[in-house]
Amino acid sequence: MKILIAADSFKDSLDSFGVCRAIGKGIQQAYPNAELVELPLSDGGEGLSDIAGHYFELEQVVVEVCDPIFRPIKATYGYSVGTQTAFIEMAKASGLQLLSNEERNPLKTSTFGFGQLIQDAIQKGAKRIIMGLGGSATNDAGIGMATALGWIFRGQEGEVLQPIGENLDKVATIEFPPNWSEEVVFEAICDVKNPLFGENGAAHIFARQKGADQAMIEQLDAGLVQLAKVSNQPEKAEAMGAGAAGGLGFGCLFFLNAQLKRGIDSVLDWANFDQEVATADWIFTGEGRLDRQTLQGKLIAGIAERAKGKPIIALCGGLDLMPDDLNDLGIKAAFSITQKPCLLSEALVQTAENLEKTSFNIARLL
Repeated sequence: MKILIAADSFKDSLDSFGVCRAIGKGIQQAYPNAELVELPLSDGGEGLSDIAGHYFELEQVVVEVCDPIFRPIKATYGYSVGTQTAFIEMAKASGLQLLSNEERNPLKTSTFGFGQLIQDAIQKGAKRIIMGLGGSATNDAGIGMATALGWIFRGQEGEVLQPIGENLDKVATIEFPPNWSEEVVFEAICDVKNPLFGENGAAHIFARQKGADQAMIEQLDAGLVQLAKVSNQPEKAEAMGAGAAGGLGFGCLFFLNAQLKRGIDSVLDWANFDQEVATADWIFTGEGRLDRQTLQGKLIAGIAERAKGKPIIALCGGLDLMPDDLNDLGIKAAFSITQKPCLLSEALVQTAENLEKTSFNIARLL
């Protein structure tokens, strides 16, 4: 029997490599003769550059850049010299995990450091740059990124604006860099479908988890509306994924002329998933939580779409889907790995152990 283990990370507890190892360990104990193939995955969020490094031969480049509140930090990206391709994860420079709870405020944060990573890759000779947009601490629609690349944003009096969320509604003019080259091909990978602004936009859906209260959300949304107006490209503001990473999806479309791609599709291609699944008998997958968002195109939904009807078992920390939802999703069964009532902090520490126990019991049953 061939079992394909294709899993995402469990946020705040275990990366996708660890998830795959734990599931595999449990299966192996129950079924020593099973052929196991581990495919660590990402849907475009945190960990994307590590996943890219797993499937491609990449040089790890270390750069000193600004974090979301302009403090100097060291950040990395992956680079393939042979293909002149850079894999850049925005969260490495502009991610929420870089800030304490007290520091999180999307009015004050910026994607400037992410832009510095892009600039470094261009100077290194990159002709193709693949960008993961998940896990941002920002809601600046990419004006920080653009500033690092040479764009200038001015207010009504001609003053140069600091590229942070609270200045979006002050943007009156945008000056493009005079020497900007269009020879570089940009691809932006994300896992959301939200437009730039409005009730389903970046601010209303995502800013609260980045530290915003309701007043901040209204201010940020108004700023996104203003930037879209000044850009004079409303179709890009309405594009699927424009609201990703605090509007960075729109910023990639407008400033970089990037293609927006669904993260899971790109990563499954990197992993040669279609080839592996063709000879698999079962697929074990997993992510931290299965809920209504899973149905909207998250990693497990992407796996189910390309699994060619093979039976899929999903493991998760929190399971908030009904049987009809699982049928619609296209998976055979789903299991919460939680072994007993406990605090979230306890569950996070026990993730690897609980994955191993649960996968052992499922494999023994099979």
